[in-house]
Amino acid sequence: MQKTGLIALILLSLGSTAVARVIHVEASWLGVTGTGSQFDPYSDLQQAIDQAGDGDTLIVAPGYYSARPEPYPENLAGNTEQHRTTVNASRGFLVKDKALTIRGSGPDRTTLMTNAGYGVLFLNSRGSLLENVAVTGGVRDADGNATDAGVVAKFSTLTLRRVHVRDNDHRLDSVVVGIGGIFGRENSELTILHCEIANNGWDGIALYRGATAYLADNVIREGRGAGIGITWDAAAVVLRNRISGYWKGIGTFGSSRAVVANNLVQDCLGWGLIATGDSYLDASNNNVLHNGNCGLAIWSETCRGRFINNIVAGNGWKEEWVAPPVGLVNFGGAENFIIAHNNFWDNSQGNYRDLPDLTGVNGNLSADPLFLSGGDYRLGETSPCRDSGSPLLSEGDGSVSDMGMHGGPMAR
Repeated sequence: MQKTGLIALILLSLGSTAVARVIHVEASWLGVTGTGSQFDPYSDLQQAIDQAGDGDTLIVAPGYYSARPEPYPENLAGNTEQHRTTVNASRGFLVKDKALTIRGSGPDRTTLMTNAGYGVLFLNSRGSLLENVAVTGGVRDADGNATDAGVVAKFSTLTLRRVHVRDNDHRLDSVVVGIGGIFGRENSELTILHCEIANNGWDGIALYRGATAYLADNVIREGRGAGIGITWDAAAVVLRNRISGYWKGIGTFGSSRAVVANNLVQDCLGWGLIATGDSYLDASNNNVLHNGNCGLAIWSETCRGRFINNIVAGNGWKEEWVAPPVGLVNFGGAENFIIAHNNFWDNSQGNYRDLPDLTGVNGNLSADPLFLSGGDYRLGETSPCRDSGSPLLSEGDGSVSDMGMHGGPMAR
């Protein structure tokens, strides 16, 4: 009897376990609704999302998938002084209360037209994956407190891989902010890998209100606001990204924390890197080149951090806007930073402002880094930045690290 009872219990347990499905979606399918099978796919992506269960995978064929925008009122605002603030936004595609894998056929083949402020919204979705799609066609909300973006995650755990968020450039004259790229909201955990965020109307990647993120090997270009903004109490690891063409490069604000390593920040209008508020910025082995005003701004008396192994060169081609045109400007918190083993070179109005010249101090240099060419930022054989990094950071083979984006432990 005991053995029979145990077998019955096992069978009951197996019978109650849901099996994850693979659901097919094809925009050009001529069926009325479809069932989601390979030979009878859904033609409507949102319908497929709604019919899917927790853990299911959606295979999305090449084509254009257009969302039907819906109002999305919320009682929490991502980026206002009072968190509990009523916001009237809109959303396009919605994944809610379940984890899904949504896999396109490539960002040049599968395009999600969102037609809304919160383009693809993940809400209470722990464990979702979005990959191999393009996200475009956003429409800016009239409420300036709406954190519009191509992809928005709230109370979710989400991985994005090979997602292109592009051309969400719709703007309203009555609203200063536009539509950003990928935004992490309340208590979300994001992993963003090998994505391209281009030609959108606001921040490339922004983190608000307890969001955490691992951001690696992304291209973020041609937008307004900040390429990567870590705000409020958010935290991030930011590795090997290429940021250009924004007002500002990478910034830590509020009480946020960030490790920022091996990134290329170039040709932004204002500063390249900034730490402000009570934030902590650990910046190592970055190239901060040819930004309009300054390379690094230490913007408050209470921010803290470490700035080592970086190359900061050629900044300051634009008249003073958000900062003076120099390599490093100190607005009061430099004593809270370790500033060592960097190369500040050829910055328009000097390498340092409002702090002593650190050339020759703590391993800091001021010398031509001797890159291989104008667009190739590997170091030449005779570069003074070779083997000149901090002894605290070694190369993968254990040797003394180089300065710049191709040196240090996180280089590829």
